[in-house]
Amino acid sequence: MKVEIWSDVMCPFCYIGKRKFEGALKQFEHADNVEIIWKSFQLDPEMKTDATKNTHQYLADRKGWTYEYAKEVSSHVTTMAKDVGLEYHFDKAVVANSFNAHRVSHLAKHYNLGDAMEEALFKAYFTEGKNIDDQETLIQLAVSIGLNAEEVKEVLNNNSYAEAVTKDIEEAQQVGVRGVPFFVIDRKLAVSGAQPSEVFLGALNKAWNEQKATIANIDGASCSVDGEC
Repeated sequence: MKVEIWSDVMCPFCYIGKRKFEGALKQFEHADNVEIIWKSFQLDPEMKTDATKNTHQYLADRKGWTYEYAKEVSSHVTTMAKDVGLEYHFDKAVVANSFNAHRVSHLAKHYNLGDAMEEALFKAYFTEGKNIDDQETLIQLAVSIGLNAEEVKEVLNNNSYAEAVTKDIEEAQQVGVRGVPFFVIDRKLAVSGAQPSEVFLGALNKAWNEQKATIANIDGASCSVDGEC
């Protein structure tokens, strides 16, 4: 069984959704037969990396909110993250374009380390306040999961995997991605958003047991394609 996950490193619901999906996998009888494939998506392709701004400031500037109101809005997501054992620090999260992070993720996927790379990137962004568009940071994260530093540096210094990232984003439109995270199971069933683990488990069982030509949709909390979370 193949599970494709469209996600952006900067999407708070994507990290939460990852944890909830993992909870479902622990209960899924056929978990050993599940192949997870991470797919790239960008909520804001035009975002300019600015290490002087955190997520609160970015939201305030973009939406015309006060900084305090932006913090208040983010607190709900922080609580959701805590419920699945994650620590979010939006006050430290560096505003950064995720394209290069996605390229490194594709390199990791080439070595069957895609899931480990996504985990490292999520933690770096939401918990550790690292700049996920900084070359040295990306190299350090990649090395921490077993990739070769020189190979990662070479990828970052040229256009490697850029086409793969773009292809994933284009494919997202073809399969009906309306927000991320977006999980497609065997191209039979789609689950949108950070659903409860029970919902993911039900979808896995349904896809395993049924043969369907069309994709059914189950919607939940997510970041929309226009960057709204």
